[in-house]
Amino acid sequence: MRDCTERYGIHERITDLAELTYDESELRWLATARDGRSWTADAVVLGVGALHQPQLPDILGLDTFEGPVLHSALWPAADDELTGKRVAVVGTGASSVQLVPALAPRAQQLHVFQRTAAWILPKHDNELSSRRQVAYRAVPGLQRAVRWATYWQLESRVLAFARYPKAMRLVERISLRHLARSVRDPQVRARLTPDYTFGCKRVLVSSDYWSAFDRDDVEIVTDGIARVERNAVVTVDGTRREVEAIVLGTGFNITGSFERIEIRGVGGASLADSWSSGMVTNLGITVAGHPELYFLLGPNTALGHSSVVMMIEFATKYVLQCLERARVTAAPHVATSGAQVDFTAEMRRRSKGTVWASGCRSWYLDRFGNNTTVWPGSTLSYWWRTRRVDPTHFEPVPARLPVPAQSVPASAEGETIVPQQF
Repeated sequence: MRDCTERYGIHERITDLAELTYDESELRWLATARDGRSWTADAVVLGVGALHQPQLPDILGLDTFEGPVLHSALWPAADDELTGKRVAVVGTGASSVQLVPALAPRAQQLHVFQRTAAWILPKHDNELSSRRQVAYRAVPGLQRAVRWATYWQLESRVLAFARYPKAMRLVERISLRHLARSVRDPQVRARLTPDYTFGCKRVLVSSDYWSAFDRDDVEIVTDGIARVERNAVVTVDGTRREVEAIVLGTGFNITGSFERIEIRGVGGASLADSWSSGMVTNLGITVAGHPELYFLLGPNTALGHSSVVMMIEFATKYVLQCLERARVTAAPHVATSGAQVDFTAEMRRRSKGTVWASGCRSWYLDRFGNNTTVWPGSTLSYWWRTRRVDPTHFEPVPARLPVPAQSVPASAEGETIVPQQF
């Protein structure tokens, strides 16, 4: 990514966006950076991502801790000064799967505080043999064939995620065998064993995370944290563990990327207010009341079974079609409320019966219990839906539009949805 920014000369064009406001008289967006600079634009594409705004835990006394408190996404560029220290790691998700194996050999003692155990599969990272490299060079199309085989292997997993969650029991056995091979102590294994359906929370991939708990200097703690003192972490059972540093593997605020930008569409309507009862879009790309505003990797376009890079590429091609339409017609367009309501209802309906709705608590679900993160289907089906822009999903923007009404209720059932009226 750094190479691309340098090669195409875009590094100096990167800035921290603070506000986006739609000017109905000019039919253009006004973009304002945090340093005060501003631009106008016919269209805005928000590729702000979801997993980079750190989620800091609300733990009593954390601000009184005298040692370093590090979040995985805010790691110091210089020495982290954790070698030889007694360290507490809070969280056991995707961040900790990377942190714990790296910190275990360095720390004097590692206490890992777990709220929910994670399903983990071994990581099959193998070096390509010289024979295979020669074959790739010598046989035209072989590498592409292997790539397609990998794609279809991953794509087939959507059947278990979205259609037949009971099929996950087979994968659970594979994961539990990996756990049994990694950890000898049966009591430690019991603490590390998940009690929910495989895939309900993010599936992790690691060959060295569980084995780190086979060390005498690494402890898994399943009691909740009551408070942090100036030099210790105290759990609800009253146990006090003295530590010299705290590492937060507590993940990210998936809506934080949007919340940190003040976005106001037609009539000054705030996107945050429109999403107060949950994020609603059409195809995860457009939102009613916000003309020529597009999302990449927006709501309901993440995946649990394959690569989201494809989802971004599909959305990008869709956005390019929309931009070309605006250029040819010399008129901005806005997503209709009907298309948005239909898509939101579809996502709620299709999410029922999937593994993500099987009962666990995960960041895939919003505070109302609705899946607003994952596409409940195959990448092939998303490609089909976005390959061409449906003109009935949009309408031209007149000089002025009334403020759109709130359309989606907070209910997780999502059976009754009243369309926005323009």
